[in-house]
Amino acid sequence: MLSACALVGTPGRPSAAQPQNDVRQFNPASQAPAEAVSLSDYEALARERVPRMAYEYISGAAADEITLRWNRESFDRIRLRPKILVDVSKLDTGVNLFGQELPFPILLAPTSYHRLIHPEGEIATVKGAGAAGATLIASMLATTTIEEMAKAATGPLWFQTYILKDRGFTRDLVQRAEGAGCKAICVTVDSPVVGVRNRDQRAHFALPPEMERANLKGLMRPGGNLRPPEGDIYTPILDAGLTWKEIDWLRSFARVPVWLKGVLNPDDADQAVKAGASGIIVSNHGARNLDTVPATIDILPEVTERVAGRIPVLMDSGVRRGTDVLKALALGATAVLIGRPYLYGLGVAGPEGVRRVINILQTEFRIAMAFLGRTSLRSIDRSALWLNRP
Repeated sequence: MLSACALVGTPGRPSAAQPQNDVRQFNPASQAPAEAVSLSDYEALARERVPRMAYEYISGAAADEITLRWNRESFDRIRLRPKILVDVSKLDTGVNLFGQELPFPILLAPTSYHRLIHPEGEIATVKGAGAAGATLIASMLATTTIEEMAKAATGPLWFQTYILKDRGFTRDLVQRAEGAGCKAICVTVDSPVVGVRNRDQRAHFALPPEMERANLKGLMRPGGNLRPPEGDIYTPILDAGLTWKEIDWLRSFARVPVWLKGVLNPDDADQAVKAGASGIIVSNHGARNLDTVPATIDILPEVTERVAGRIPVLMDSGVRRGTDVLKALALGATAVLIGRPYLYGLGVAGPEGVRRVINILQTEFRIAMAFLGRTSLRSIDRSALWLNRP
């Protein structure tokens, strides 16, 4: 496990004598900086303070990163339609997902390797999420076990997994998550292979030898490479042969709702409903898998129209402002997920940074609701947007 080491030079940055990729030299602040008032501020600070290799891993996307750019540009093109003289003295931001009451429609997406960013890793993230009242979807590729995360949690956890080649290990992992109290299982279904991650390659991304994928202990050695050898495209543990029958298999023993994460095609969304998925997450994997696929906010309306309210639809990728949350809900999403922003907060100020990032987004969302005259999530629909306007 990594430990926080005292730094020589500027806090949060390696000195000239220290390798910029060495996460063991990194010690984030314990307090959120006063100058960070937006999610983009946290990203800028993380670029300065987080070790280069870790920052490039968080921020990078597939190939030429065109979809990464589209994820933001598409949100920016959507125009809001204000409504005046509406009593907005009380705003209801609560949402219910299978009996779980969320205080606001923002969850934390599954992200891996938090110990690259903070010495306490996912424990720090769990603390920040709990302080903000947000549901965290814990990653299969965490550097902390799901049991340790659950023990530190003060709020609800979900669990993300892949269906691995080793089906017995997959079953045990799901049952471990359920035993730890996770309220849902999110199966990532968009990754038969790993994307072209040129930025990772240029930064020479690798886990330190002593860092382990804690939930995969016994399946992978600490520091083991998840990527295939050069010239191959298939990973050591992910199964490229998955079909819909594996979803049936997982649902046959899962005792909590099963969500499918990584839906970008309305036909797949319809099939997910027919296959008995509890919900779907419209996602392009943060643009990290296949470049030039659509921005999620662009495909979201087609997916929600096809689903037609039969199951909840969440979405991720590109959310950076409270107005983005409102736009996604107006186009049919039940809630949104954020990934990179809370990691930037974690890298800058640990649990307090995570809490602050969530709080900023929640506050901005409520402000947007007030300006648009929407007093509850039920009142947010397409009439809140100027659609098909130049």
